[in-house]
Amino acid sequence: MEGGAGTYSSRTAEEVFRDFRARRAGMIKALTTEVEKFYEQCDPEKENLCLYGLPNETWEVNLPAEEVPPELPEPALGINFARDGMDEKDWLALVAVHSDAWLLAVAFYFGARFGFDKEARRRLFNMINNLPTIYEVVTGTAKKQIKEKTPNNSSKSNKSSSKMSRQVESHTKSSKMPPKDDEASGEENEEEDEHGNTLCGACGNNYASDEFWICCDICERWFHGKCVRITPAKAEHIKQYKCPDCSTNKRTRA
Repeated sequence: MEGGAGTYSSRTAEEVFRDFRARRAGMIKALTTEVEKFYEQCDPEKENLCLYGLPNETWEVNLPAEEVPPELPEPALGINFARDGMDEKDWLALVAVHSDAWLLAVAFYFGARFGFDKEARRRLFNMINNLPTIYEVVTGTAKKQIKEKTPNNSSKSNKSSSKMSRQVESHTKSSKMPPKDDEASGEENEEEDEHGNTLCGACGNNYASDEFWICCDICERWFHGKCVRITPAKAEHIKQYKCPDCSTNKRTRA
């Protein structure tokens, strides 16, 4: 499967959006939780390389498709050439921007190919627009935007942290909150609204009440436990949690 195209049979806006979301999830992994592996594969000594998101929520660094015109729009060429000439964060942000552009191109290529009308295109765009961009996830902009929208976020977070620390350590968030009495129901709804706006720093998806989350003590971003391979049991023994991105930034290069 060169070029990350593969087979595709979607015909509705919802199916194209599922494909978009899966490819996006794969590319976010490459630029966050699996960044070390991605860095190594982008060798500047190799030919023009591209980052592809695949429909099974994985990613690959590969040469562009040889056929002209290609089956799908192609991502930015030569992302590997800029790797050692830029600060790593700036390089990842640059790849993220081009990845966003490619995902939109692929989605609306399918829209044109399948003859979407105005309503289907609007529906597809709205579904895509409700997700933060890869750039926003990689740079932490999405998290900052949420904080700006909730000016009382700090006081709410303190309340949430004190309640959650009774189940796990203060830097983790348990997915199952203890039952509350009627007097606390209003506060609980406030906290759930706040959590609903929280985005995973790895996959970029929203908070869900049935999932375990953990917060990085360095960058203060939240992550699904499954995205960073941390279980509630492991979290209880972690004194200071560093997400993969913060751990990676500490390493020195030759």
